[in-house]
Amino acid sequence: MSNLRDTIEEIGPALTSSERKVAGVVLSDYPFAGLQTIQELAKATGVSAPSITRFVSKVGCSGYQEFQRRLIAELKESHRSPVDLKLTENPTHPGRFLFDYAERIATQVKEMAAGVSQSQFDDVCELVGDPGRNIFLIGGRMSDSIAGMLTMHLRQIRERIYHIPSNPELWPDYILRMRKQDVMILLDFRRYQSSLTQLAEIVSEKRHAQIVVITDRWLTPASRHAAHVLAVPTEIGTAWDGQVSALTLAEAMIVKISEQDWDATRRRIEKWDAARLQQPGSIQDGIKDEQT
Repeated sequence: MSNLRDTIEEIGPALTSSERKVAGVVLSDYPFAGLQTIQELAKATGVSAPSITRFVSKVGCSGYQEFQRRLIAELKESHRSPVDLKLTENPTHPGRFLFDYAERIATQVKEMAAGVSQSQFDDVCELVGDPGRNIFLIGGRMSDSIAGMLTMHLRQIRERIYHIPSNPELWPDYILRMRKQDVMILLDFRRYQSSLTQLAEIVSEKRHAQIVVITDRWLTPASRHAAHVLAVPTEIGTAWDGQVSALTLAEAMIVKISEQDWDATRRRIEKWDAARLQQPGSIQDGIKDEQT
């Protein structure tokens, strides 16, 4: 069953003006806005309770209670641990574990490519590739490794790339550097880190920088503060979610951004390589010796 957010977005054009108001409020703070009482939601949207009832019917729910039950179920899904996932895993064939796992990864990457639109991908790459913007990157407990990899490649492509450290006590130094035209790339997957949501809120409301969130289909709460949300598949049928689709997306961004102005990228890489410290006995030293 698809999540309610996807359903609401799909049926958007078929909704009445009143129902679109409900959809707008629900999506603006998803899923929490839908967990209010129907009276509170009616007040927030300025539409009647019967209009909300018709809206939830169009998204496939028999009533407002079922609508909220599904939202709560999605919230629970977003906090499932490997111990929980182990209970519902789809075991691989014991004699061909690696092959089966690789097939699942391949399927996950194809789903990512189909789920992230080309226009959205291009918009984000153009934003990050703009040399006039500072780019800040951070990830969660596990996904920060992807943020770190993306940081290192972007630093070779252009200047003004900053990897925000995991220690929140150091965040103010980075936050205070941010300007309205700057971009923060934030990766967060289930079980989400509340500190990252707090960071996104501060960056959005106090510094007015644009935020790009890379997350899973349940959407980190940090998404509510983002200008761009790239949702990638992570379920792979094992006790552990897979992050290969997020890594593939990051690698695709690297290639795309590097090619937006290849002459500038080439000059940057050449200067980068010339400035690198060479260790005694390195391959480069051997090449130099042969040339002299």
